Parts: sequence; C-alpha cells; structure tokens
Amino acid sequence: MRLEKQLAYLDTHFDLFLNDLTQLLRIKTVSAQPVHAADMVAGANWVADQFRSLGFLVELSSSGGPPIVFAQKLPNPAWPTVLVYGHYDVQPPEPLELWHSPPFDPEIRDGKIYARGATDDKGQMLTHIKAAEAWIRSTGDVPVNLKFVIEGEEEVGSRQITDFFRNRQSDLACDVAVISDTSQYAIGIPAITYGLRGIFAAEVTFFGPSHDLHSGIYGGAVANPVTGLARVLGQLHDASGRVAVPGFYDRVRELTVAERAEFGSLPFDEQAFLDDVGSISLFGEAGFSTLERKWARPTCEINGLFGGYTGPGPKTIVPAQATAKITCRLVPDQNSGELTAALQAFFEERLPPGLRMEFRADHGCDPMLTDTESPYMEAASQAIERAFGRRPVLIREGGSIPVVATIKELLGVDTLLLGWGQNTDNLHSPNEHFRVDDYRRGIAASIALMGLLSPDSGMK
Repeated sequence: MRLEKQLAYLDTHFDLFLNDLTQLLRIKTVSAQPVHAADMVAGANWVADQFRSLGFLVELSSSGGPPIVFAQKLPNPAWPTVLVYGHYDVQPPEPLELWHSPPFDPEIRDGKIYARGATDDKGQMLTHIKAAEAWIRSTGDVPVNLKFVIEGEEEVGSRQITDFFRNRQSDLACDVAVISDTSQYAIGIPAITYGLRGIFAAEVTFFGPSHDLHSGIYGGAVANPVTGLARVLGQLHDASGRVAVPGFYDRVRELTVAERAEFGSLPFDEQAFLDDVGSISLFGEAGFSTLERKWARPTCEINGLFGGYTGPGPKTIVPAQATAKITCRLVPDQNSGELTAALQAFFEERLPPGLRMEFRADHGCDPMLTDTESPYMEAASQAIERAFGRRPVLIREGGSIPVVATIKELLGVDTLLLGWGQNTDNLHSPNEHFRVDDYRRGIAASIALMGLLSPDSGMK
C-alpha cells in the first residue's frame, strides 16, 4: 500500500505533533493524588478535543472517577474495526529533587523529551491519534473504522474500565485491539509483545496473643506469629526457586522449541543486567534462561513482611501479629482464581499451633497470548518494519496489563501490544523520557498499520 501522502503529512507537521505532546505533558494528570482532580478532567478534555477536531464522535464517561474518553470514527460498517486503548493518567512525579528538569515542564535534551508521562503513556498513546490525523488531513478519512478508549485510572488500577467494557460491549465491538504501553526490546530492535503474565495478589496475617507481650515473662509459653509466618514463608520455594505450592505448575504451558530459540537469539548481556538491577548473581528456576524466567515462567514473590517492633534499638516482645504481602505472576494456562485458593490452602495446612490466620485475596488477572500467526500480527510486523527499518522481534513481558484480559474476555479479540518506547525510558521514575525519533516512528508505524488493516491493503 502506498503511504506517500500520509507520511509526507507526518514529515511536514511533526513539529506540531511534538508541540501537541508537549501541551499534554504539561497537564498534571496524576490519578493517585486527589489534589489533581481538576487536572484529570482537563487532561480528558484535551484528549477529547483532539478527537473532535478530527471529526470523531466523542463521549466522556465517568462513574465517579476521572473521565474515560470514548471516540469513534466509522467510515464504513463493512470495513474492519480497530479498537485503540491508552491512558492519559501518569504516576506521581516524586521524588522531585531527583528530576533534572521539572516533571511537568517538558524539555528536549539529547533527542529525548523529558516529562512525567512522556513514554507511559501519553507519548505512545498520542502516536495513534496523530496517525489518524495524518490519514484524515491527507486523504479525507481513515481507512478503517476506529474506536478509541482512553482512560484516566490505569496507574491506580483502572477502577472503572472493566465495568465500562462490560456495559458497552456492543459499542466496543471490533476485530482487533491495539495498545502501545509496552517497550521495544532494545534500541534499534523493535518488538511486538505477544504474551503477558497474569497476576494475583494476597495478604496473609498470622495472629498470636491479643497484644504484644513481654518476651521475658511470656516468651516460650505462647506461639510467636512472626516466627510462625517466617517458617511457612520459607517453605514457599525450594532451593532452586521453584514454587512449592501444590498444583502450582499443573497447568503451565511449556515454551515451544521455536519460542526458546527465538528468545535465545535475542542479544542479552547478563552482566549488564546484573549491573542494572544491582545484584551480584543470577538466580531462578533451574533449566531456564533469564529471559525465559522473566517472561514465561510463573513466580511467587514476597513483596513485604512486617510484624512486631521495627524501630531503633531492642524491644523485648512477643508480637501480636505478623503480615506478608504476596503476588504471583502466572503464565498460560494458569488460572488466578484456582491458584489463589491453592496459596490459601498452603498457609492453612501449615499454620503453626497456637496461631490463627487471616487470608485476604486482592486483585488478579489471567495471562494472555496473542496468536502470532494471525493476519493482524503480520500487518503489525509489516507496519513496524516500514517505520523502523527492520522486522520486529516477538517477545513476552513479565508484567501484567489487566485490560488486555478484559478485552479478550468481553470482546473476544486479541490485542496487538506495540511498544514504541524503551525499557530505559525511566518509566515510573524521575527523569522519564521518550525518544523523539521513537515518537515519530511510532506515528509512522500506526499510519502503516491502519493502511495494512484496511480492505484495500491486499493483505489476506
């Protein structure tokens, strides 16, 4: 498909596109901080105005939180329909003293735009809006039906989005979804993420006496909940890091020979990895590489452990209680509900005498895999190759994006995870940035993807 007009529009208007990103980055859409409630509304309205200027039908929806922007442009009901999801909210900028320039005063240095939200997710999300603009301004319309859902609570758990998708299933019907909230594999190596791990979170508390006791008077006569919890937590893994919860691996889908070969072909510097994370050696489940452990093997992590006295100096007590926070990352075909119950049973069966237990399950979502042989995946690969100059590698991510599972469950379609940023862009950290060239290439790739998904593309 010829894209000269659309790409020429990108070239001649890129400075304006960059200015638009700068405007959006100035809006302090920090969803976690109530002081920014008015900024959240301003951010939603800014995004909505972008769509209105392009002739989209726009709706702002809220059930008590920041508005969800729902925009549609449907030129022909017989054409394929693409749903683009993104978010305009950002992480808190603190600690402010570690920023080299103010987090909401965007600054371009060394070919990168620095600001909170630059890559997560304002810059990446905006590439698709600007791609639609390039099509509309250069040819008169978009070549596919487009639906955008841009929310303002992704950084605080997407509290409204599941109900929005559930209540608007018919309005959101589509053939494929697109999200750009991941990363390339490395600089110069674009990627499509075809798999995400699932997750579930839990909190377990062991209770002993009704209040802290003097350890000299009562020690040895009543059970200590900190000791008891530590003993059970120590049984969660074997010496190689393999999770010891019964049934934990029963449903795990093993990597194929082709997948292991693909992962093994990717450049990966173990020492650079260790230097980056600040560890002295690698550790993990025997028989798997670091990338395989990160992307395609399940885990059970103790995220926090507290109980008793933790201040300076000694305090001679038998604590009243102890708590551990735990999350498990899951791989296809594990089920978060089943394994939450299995983890609870693991603690119940090992509860030491003299203690009682409370187990609280938190959020969870199941893992996902996208069909790597689908025509949508091929279209995305070709689009990225056109924009970035090389075919993307296929990778998985160790993290979880719950909305992907929601889209699959409620709309029945796969999601193309097309990351334009880099893992080194300081997501969630001070000095977050987005490479200006990646912003441009992301727009170009989205322009090409829309064309390749159109009925005139010739793709089958």
